[in-house]
Amino acid sequence: MKLTGAQIVVECLKKEGVKVIFGIPGGAIMPLYDILYSETSIKHILTKHEQGAAHAADGYARATGNVGVCIATSGPGATNLVTGLANAYLDSIPLVVFTGQVSTNLIGTDAFQEVDINGITLPITKNNYVVREVRDLASIIQEAFYIARTGRPGPVLIDLPKDIQLAQTEFKYPEKVSLNGYKPTFSGHIQQIKIAAQEINKAKKPVIYAGGGVISSNASSELRDLAFQANIPVTTTLMGLGTFPETHSLSLGMLGMHGTAYANYAISAADLIIALGVRFDDRVTGKLSKFGSQAKIIHIDIDPAEIGKNVLVDIPIVGDLKKVLKKINEMIEKKENTEWLEIIKDWKRKYPLKYENNQELKPQYIIEEVYKISEGKAVIVTDVGQHQMWAAQYYQYTIPRTFISSGGLGTMGYGFPAAIGAKLGCPEKRVICISGDGSFQMNQQEIATAVNNNLAITVIIMNNGYLGMVRQWQELFFNKRYSSTTLTGNPDFVKLIEAYGGTGIRVNKKQELSPALEKALSLNKFVLIDCIIPGEENVFPMVSPGSPLDQMIGVD
Repeated sequence: MKLTGAQIVVECLKKEGVKVIFGIPGGAIMPLYDILYSETSIKHILTKHEQGAAHAADGYARATGNVGVCIATSGPGATNLVTGLANAYLDSIPLVVFTGQVSTNLIGTDAFQEVDINGITLPITKNNYVVREVRDLASIIQEAFYIARTGRPGPVLIDLPKDIQLAQTEFKYPEKVSLNGYKPTFSGHIQQIKIAAQEINKAKKPVIYAGGGVISSNASSELRDLAFQANIPVTTTLMGLGTFPETHSLSLGMLGMHGTAYANYAISAADLIIALGVRFDDRVTGKLSKFGSQAKIIHIDIDPAEIGKNVLVDIPIVGDLKKVLKKINEMIEKKENTEWLEIIKDWKRKYPLKYENNQELKPQYIIEEVYKISEGKAVIVTDVGQHQMWAAQYYQYTIPRTFISSGGLGTMGYGFPAAIGAKLGCPEKRVICISGDGSFQMNQQEIATAVNNNLAITVIIMNNGYLGMVRQWQELFFNKRYSSTTLTGNPDFVKLIEAYGGTGIRVNKKQELSPALEKALSLNKFVLIDCIIPGEENVFPMVSPGSPLDQMIGVD
């Protein structure tokens, strides 16, 4: 049976189990949209901006563990995806992205809405394709999904010329993928695994440092087995929140620039650091020469390029975390309470997360109330800034895929469309988006997407009238010269939401918060809560750029 290229795309999506896609049509992608018009097994979500489509697909992928899919037309449609691709690439999120392109005979002629999107996105995709022959399309799509989801996950782009979408060929979906140049290592080297287990067994002050790779490989249960068996405290990166229950006594919370004091002290004093699916980001390590300077370091990662890239490690293991940790756990000795855990317990007592809990509506209090009212069971999606750090610090995450945020790229405007993707991926779960008045305005047009699709998302805006995190740095390091960080002319967010057909609630006082949250979560519809918070509240603890982790501002 012969199908057009556009029909083949849809058939391949169904073969890959795709249920939801995000996008906006345009001239060069119209043949594909014409086929989607009558397709009932795939739900297409029309966003209001292509960046919103990319972030929604990203949020869908993080919440479900499946590959996210989005579509855009050529030229400006494709270039509007760039930030979303970079965001997914830096956080290792599996996406397959389709872009329309001018017909093959026009490529390179500067035709209307032609850009070299493959050249533009080459550094921020795991792989990308320009389809030149319709007969190759099915195998290209299968390869794209395989590459996106295996090894270290990431985004893959497929550029679809218009004539390829219209051309016909016999459709046959390949039975399996065979890529000679792409062979991820899944099983770690057994000798290295044995050495790692020996070091764990003899360590006096071990710390597990867990990142987003634990979530990608679905290795949270193996991580917990290791920690419980050997009684090892666990600290996580921002991307690793939820891999280990923060309600457990072994949890140190997040480490790094805005991590807990006890996590930073523990990593600085450890004699063994077990790094799992992490990349030793500068926001985590502080001054590199001082990071883990007293410790041997075990680094387990599926991407060999990450091992030794930023920090020299003593025991490198390339492999899938789930497989490697299963082998390590078979060799680990059971340990009881240790002197090291008593030291950490004392640090927790002396240096807890704290803020001045007065009569003002404080952002930290907001997160604590969200945690209490949602019973710790919500999927929390954040934008980027101070509110992101407060959400990381004051909500206690206990299971994977319940904290969704832009880590590596730090993308303002990410959170709200990502929350839309998360809700569409997990409709049975409560999704709460924590945003700021600066971040929210970068993709606020997606209010229409949430309302039009009847998505029961609660958005909480921490409205301080500033680009808060930039203002904090200006206060601490630039003599309070608030250059272009004061947000004059903010809209009335409640009226804005109501104009789109949603529900808005404003909270000015502390005592108004809980009733507002209860109401929002009971309505089962899209609700925005505009929380007016103090303008100059800061996120502490904080490690100054270039300082060692054990030197923090805001720790008494």
